[in-house]
Amino acid sequence: MSDQLKHECGIAMIRLLKPLEYYQEKYGSWRYGIQKLYLLMEKQHNRGQEGAGAVGLKLDMPPGFKYIHRERSCSDQPIKDVFDGVYKELAAAEAKNPEKFNDPVWAKENLPFAGELYLGHLRYGTFGRNSIDFVHPVMRENNWKSRNLVLAGNFNLTNVDELFDLLVGLGQHPKNYTDTVTILEKVGHYLDEENQMLFRQYKNDGLTNQEISPRIEESIDIQHVLSSASRDWDGGYAIAGLFGHGDSFVMRDPWGIRPAFYYHDDEIVVVASERPVIQTALNVRANTIKEIAPGNAVIVRKNGDVAEVPVRVAQKRKSCSFERIYFSRGSDKDIYKERKKLGELLTPAILESVDHDIKNTVFSFIPNTAETAFYGMMEGVRRRLMEEKKQQIHDLNGSWTEEKLQEIISVEPRVEKIAIKDVKMRTFISNDEGRDDLVGHVYDVTYGIVKNYEDNLVVIDDSIVRGTTLKQSILRILDRLHPKKIVIVSSAPQIRYPDCYGIDMTRMGEFIAFNAAIAMLKERGMESVIDETYKKCKAQENLPKEEVVNFVKEIYKPFTPEEVSDKIAVLLTPEVMNAEVKIVYQTVENLHVACPENTGDWYFTGNYPTPGGNKVVNTSFINYCEGNDRRAY
Repeated sequence: MSDQLKHECGIAMIRLLKPLEYYQEKYGSWRYGIQKLYLLMEKQHNRGQEGAGAVGLKLDMPPGFKYIHRERSCSDQPIKDVFDGVYKELAAAEAKNPEKFNDPVWAKENLPFAGELYLGHLRYGTFGRNSIDFVHPVMRENNWKSRNLVLAGNFNLTNVDELFDLLVGLGQHPKNYTDTVTILEKVGHYLDEENQMLFRQYKNDGLTNQEISPRIEESIDIQHVLSSASRDWDGGYAIAGLFGHGDSFVMRDPWGIRPAFYYHDDEIVVVASERPVIQTALNVRANTIKEIAPGNAVIVRKNGDVAEVPVRVAQKRKSCSFERIYFSRGSDKDIYKERKKLGELLTPAILESVDHDIKNTVFSFIPNTAETAFYGMMEGVRRRLMEEKKQQIHDLNGSWTEEKLQEIISVEPRVEKIAIKDVKMRTFISNDEGRDDLVGHVYDVTYGIVKNYEDNLVVIDDSIVRGTTLKQSILRILDRLHPKKIVIVSSAPQIRYPDCYGIDMTRMGEFIAFNAAIAMLKERGMESVIDETYKKCKAQENLPKEEVVNFVKEIYKPFTPEEVSDKIAVLLTPEVMNAEVKIVYQTVENLHVACPENTGDWYFTGNYPTPGGNKVVNTSFINYCEGNDRRAY
C-alpha cells in the first residue's frame, strides 16, 4: 500500500505442556518456549512496530518467589529491545553461574522468563499515543494468584463510553478512558466475582484459607468469566489472557472480525494472529492449525487441558477482507491465492483502460505488497491474450504464412520492474516546499524501458486510501518515463467509510473516494445532499447505537463507481503532468468472489457488522462537516 496505515496488532501465546526438563533434553535448551515466542513475534512484525511486550509466567512457584515477569518497549526496534532485555539478564546469570545455567530446575527457581507460559504482543497505536503505558501485555495485579490477570489483544471497541459508565456503575474508578483499561477491568471484575463466589462456597464447606486457594484455581469457570465480561462489547477483538495460577485463554469476537489461529499437540499450545507464523515457528502443516471460530475462546487450563468453547453467540461471519488484501502475511496459502485472484479479476477493466493495446503497454506494481496481485493480473492478461491469438489464427481461415503466424504468437505482455522504493529519507527540511520535493523522491524509477509518448504504463497497488503518496510522489516519478497514459490499478475497491475495529481510518476527509464524491456533489449543484445527510446524522447523535442508520451512504448514491474513480483520477493528477491518468478500482462483487469466506467489507460498502459501526461513521461525517479533527469513537 503506497499509503501507509497503522493497523491491527499481533498476539502470540505459548503454553508448554511438559516440564522444562523435557525441552532441555529433547531440544537442548529449557529456553525453548521463549525462543519460539521470539520467532512468533518476529514473524508478525508487520502487525506492530510501535511497541512490543512479552510476559513469562512460572507454574507452581512457592510463596516469596516472583512468578510473573514482563518486558516491554516502545523504542524504534521494540521486538529487539524486548528480547535484548530478556537475554541480557539470562546472559548475566550464565556468566555468574555457568555450571547451573543449563539446569532447568535451577533456572526456573532463579531466572526470569524460565517458565511454562508466555504471552507476546506487537502494537500499532491507532491514534498515535506511543507511550509505554499503552504497550501490551497489561496487568492487573493481586496477592492471590487466581486474581492476577495479564491481557494482550488485537482489538478496538466502539462503545468505550458505555462500558466506562458500566464500570463506574460497579463502583470502580478506572485510571484511563481507553478500551484497553475497560477490557482489563471488565474481565478483572468478573474474575474477582468468580473468586469471591468460590471462596464463600469453600469457606462454607469448612476449608481453611490455604486449602481454598488451590481449590479456587481448579474450579474457576473461565468460560463464564469471559462470557459475562464481553456481554456488552461492540467491536472487533482477538484477546489473549493469563491468570496468575496458570490458566490461559484467547477469545475472538462473534463476527470473526479480527483473526486468531492455534495449534496444539502433546508438547505445546501456540496461538497467533496469523497461521503461517505458526507453521514457520513449529514447522507444522497448515491443516494441523485451527482458526478460532467467531465468538469462541480457546482455554488452556493449568493442568494442560485444551478446549475451544463458545463465549458469545456467533454472528454472521464478517472477517475483515482488508486483512486478506493487505495486512496479513502473503505467505498464508489461502491469502496468497486470494490476492492472485483479486489481480486476475481486474483484467477486463485493465485491458479496456488501455484499449486492449497490449503491445504498447508495460505492466508493473507498487509497492512490493502488491506483487502477488500483480502475478494474478498477469495470469489474467496472458489468458486473455491467448484467446485473442487463437481467434486471430482462426480468422486467417487457413491462409496463414510463417511470417503472419510468427507476428501473432510473438506478442507477449511487457512486464518490468518500474519503481523501486529508495532508502527512507529524513524530512529534515522544515519548509513545506522542501518536504514535498523529498517526498517526491521516495521512489526511484527504471529508465529506458517505456517508449516515449507511445506506451501505456499499468501499475497495480493493493489499495488507494488517501492517495497522498500517489499525487506527491508516484505519479510524478512515473511521468518522468514519458508514457502516453498511466493506469493505476487498486486490487481493493474504493475505500469510502471509516474503520472502527483497529485501523487508523477514522476521518472521512482523508479518504480520496469521499473527497471525490463531495467534489462532484458541489460541481453539480447538489450541496443539499451534504446538508441533508448532515442533518440526518446529527438527529441520531443521542440515539442508542442499535437504532443508528448509516446515512453517509447517501453521499455516494448519485454516482456510479466509475464516476467516482474518474474524479479520483482528476483529484490525484499533479498540476504538472504530461501523461493521461486513469484509475481502476476493484469491484465489491469481485472482492467477494476472491475472498468468499471473509466478507467484512464495511470500508467499501458501509455495511458494518456491529451497531457501533453505524454510530462511528455518522460521527465521523459530523466531525467532517463541523471541521472537528478528532476521533469518531
